[in-house]
Amino acid sequence: MMTFNSPNSIRIVAIGGSVRPGNFTSKTLALAVDELRTKHQGVEVEWFDPAKSDLPLPGTGTSSGLDALKQSVTEATGVILATPEYHGSYSSVIKLVIDNLGFPSVLSGKPVALMGVAAGQIGAIKALEHLRSVCSHVGAIVLPGPVSVPGVGQLFDDQGKCNDEATEKRIRKLSTTLIDYIHNHICPKIALEEMVRNQSS
Repeated sequence: MMTFNSPNSIRIVAIGGSVRPGNFTSKTLALAVDELRTKHQGVEVEWFDPAKSDLPLPGTGTSSGLDALKQSVTEATGVILATPEYHGSYSSVIKLVIDNLGFPSVLSGKPVALMGVAAGQIGAIKALEHLRSVCSHVGAIVLPGPVSVPGVGQLFDDQGKCNDEATEKRIRKLSTTLIDYIHNHICPKIALEEMVRNQSS
């Protein structure tokens, strides 16, 4: 896990909701992360992988992984949550992440972009509906235009390259949507707050 270096940069935390080795959720999320790292200057990205963490069951104590997760999301300008669809909803892994972010949640007030993947032809529509509801409940600013990826099992080749140009474009656009929201809504607010502080000092 990386840590943020610059206090003035836009900071994005990307969180995948699968711990299965070689999972398609991570392969899909990697496209959104690559878009942030290669196309958007002044953006730092941290990828939080629950498989490499020791998140406890909520209410059972703390851990270094939990402390790092909460600190990263607290410091983040925005968040990307990616989940597979399991049994008509989002994964227990992404729920564990959200539940470990506390209540009041450190997601509160953060712009959150959602992505869901599924093997079926209709994609992860149900998972995204449920995930949107939970994120809104804890106070996150859930951005419009979540990305649902159907047929994810056939989407990547053996090297992890996306086989479908149109789908890859939709996935990458999720990152642009998040950054555009931050530039248009979060950055002006931060600049205004800094100006007010300077005037009163």
